[in-house]
Amino acid sequence: MSIKYLTPLKPHLVYKPWGGTRLGKLKGLTEKAAQDLGETWEISRLEEGLSFDEDQVPLSRFSAQELPYLVKFIDTTKPLSVQVHPHDKYAERNENCLGKTECWLILEADVGAGIYLGFNENVTEEDFFADVESGADLTKYLQFHPVKRGDFFYVPAGTIHALGAGITLAEIQQSSGVTYRVWDWNRVDENGKSRELHIEQAKAVLNFSPAGNDPSVFRMTNIFESNETDVLEHPQFKISYYSGSCERRVGVEKRISSVISLSDLLALDCEGTESNLKPYECCIVRNGSELRVTGGKFLVVE
Repeated sequence: MSIKYLTPLKPHLVYKPWGGTRLGKLKGLTEKAAQDLGETWEISRLEEGLSFDEDQVPLSRFSAQELPYLVKFIDTTKPLSVQVHPHDKYAERNENCLGKTECWLILEADVGAGIYLGFNENVTEEDFFADVESGADLTKYLQFHPVKRGDFFYVPAGTIHALGAGITLAEIQQSSGVTYRVWDWNRVDENGKSRELHIEQAKAVLNFSPAGNDPSVFRMTNIFESNETDVLEHPQFKISYYSGSCERRVGVEKRISSVISLSDLLALDCEGTESNLKPYECCIVRNGSELRVTGGKFLVVE
């Protein structure tokens, strides 16, 4: 059975201790199913978090070349761990997968909410890992960025980061599930056990260079202040933002394209095939197709 294009995909739901109910409500889930929902993997070919078409055909049918990116929605009620993702060479050598560069689009944020992204000036590897070993609060080393709806951030592999509480966002990333936790706020579960940290791996991949932590690297901007913009081009994904409508041919090389609905109902027409996407739904589009979209705010990923 072949995969259906243009129809809403069924995401993989990921429940987390830092998850909330906002994402589940936005997705129209029952109150019980919405509890502690931290992530929905909307467009994923990874076995640990597959998404499916309406006929339950998994996106694992696509190769890593056809679908080298992954799309998620994330909702936080507590801060996520301070963490880092590996670059391609390290991941290929040690994890047998792609590295993980990602980017975030803030969709909702509580007053005062923010993210930690990048090291402050003059942070040394020696000082930082001395406090890592002691379990000290690491936020004094990190840049804090307040966020609001529409804010966009680019997070290159090797960058220290943590999402704060009270944020709902869309994440587009390389198709990889590798995360190295550096600090988890000294939290423990009901049995007094803390989550595993990955200190040696973090030492191998963290970028402490001033150039790699300059705020300009993170390409911070508010994309909702425009009606149409090319947001980011990465070797594994190209992101464009639209508000209201677009009509264009999609496709980069052999990659599958996709549409991410961010507000209001979207009407899609792809060479005579019509479909609709509700807010917070996603679909894939055949490479090289002539696509027409009308409605609210949305992203096109190629």
